[in-house]
Amino acid sequence: MSAHDHAHGSHDDHHGDTPHGSMGGYMIGFGLSAILTAIPFWLVMSEVLGSASWTAVAIMAFAVVQILVHMIFFLHMSTRSEGGWTMMALIFTVVIVGITLSGSMWVMYHLNTNMMPHVMAEPGTTPEAGMHDMGSMP
Repeated sequence: MSAHDHAHGSHDDHHGDTPHGSMGGYMIGFGLSAILTAIPFWLVMSEVLGSASWTAVAIMAFAVVQILVHMIFFLHMSTRSEGGWTMMALIFTVVIVGITLSGSMWVMYHLNTNMMPHVMAEPGTTPEAGMHDMGSMP
């Protein structure tokens, strides 16, 4: 080792205890990713669940699992990497994204139900038939 290597550590110590992937780990991740892509495709094409709502829920569940597979096998995220701060940042991000998405869905649902005109028309008539004439209002 040269004087530079002794002062700054060897090349192997450069990354510390950050886990690195192996070819086997990458192949397991690839296999899981392929399976987690094929199953939702099969669910949609064969209409196994019978309901579009349940199929969408299943697809989202498989998507969450696939995100976890990518983070573990390809991004090498664990509680050990960088003293656990990477996992804390991930948890914080997931909480903020969850709040943002659920809040957005709540707002859109309530805007849709509260802002749509409630037209009281007779069955078989057009919606405009039940609307009041704005010109005749005082």
